[in-house]
Amino acid sequence: MNSLTISILGCGWLGLPLAEHLFQKGYPIKGSTASTTDIEKLKDRNIIPYHLEITDQSIFCDDLAGFLSCDILIVCIPPSRREDIEHYYPAQIQQLVSVLKTSSVQHILFISSTSVYRDVNREVTEAETQLAKKGSGKALHLSEYFLQRQFSTTCLRFGGLIGYDRMPHHYLYKKKLVTDAHTPLNLIHRDDCIQLVEKIIDKNVWGEVFNACADTHPTRKEFYMKEATEYGLSLPEFSDETATGYKIVRSDKIKQRLDYTFIFPDILAISAIEKSINKH
Repeated sequence: MNSLTISILGCGWLGLPLAEHLFQKGYPIKGSTASTTDIEKLKDRNIIPYHLEITDQSIFCDDLAGFLSCDILIVCIPPSRREDIEHYYPAQIQQLVSVLKTSSVQHILFISSTSVYRDVNREVTEAETQLAKKGSGKALHLSEYFLQRQFSTTCLRFGGLIGYDRMPHHYLYKKKLVTDAHTPLNLIHRDDCIQLVEKIIDKNVWGEVFNACADTHPTRKEFYMKEATEYGLSLPEFSDETATGYKIVRSDKIKQRLDYTFIFPDILAISAIEKSINKH
């Protein structure tokens, strides 16, 4: 058993398999869910469960002191879809900051997003100064600031999360039109996300900001066409309308710092690799 205790705030599509993986690596894991119906799911996976909800005004938890009695806190709650998200999400994080000041948490890993960058029609790195105009991107960047200003925090800016049940072939049959067809994508497979988190913890890398996207950046049209061909699905229509803007996010820094090679470096090969893994 590892001596470090880890709490994961938000055991959803990424947080739950991350919690399972870290438990298997020997870490005692505490996990939170905003839904009481998921408490048993966490217990079944050997995760100590907590019912925890954060609003812009307050935090509710059945045992907040117990949840925050840990060495590392992983914040894995993305901004929700709401009109006031630019203000609401940072207020949620400020609620968290207020209780962290009296906790035993030594380090924070904040799961952020490449949406913090503006569409500047070129490659971007962590040194990029032109940041998001959209509400969710602004909210994430401000939240990064709140956490890094007061705590030993590493911010991990993931591209769009894909893998398993989040691949185009699961919903292409419903899709009639694909817009922004020629926009390059910044995506990352969930397995790579989990491995990168483990690496940051194992190597004790704190106080950093990292981008994390797969090496390739196919267009939306290329990605959907490959998936449709792979699974024998009908192609949707693709809009030739020029996208308003794009960015290609570079992840050289994290690969070099963590000596990391992506499990899924090629977005267009993900389905084939997943099939191969499932066979074994």
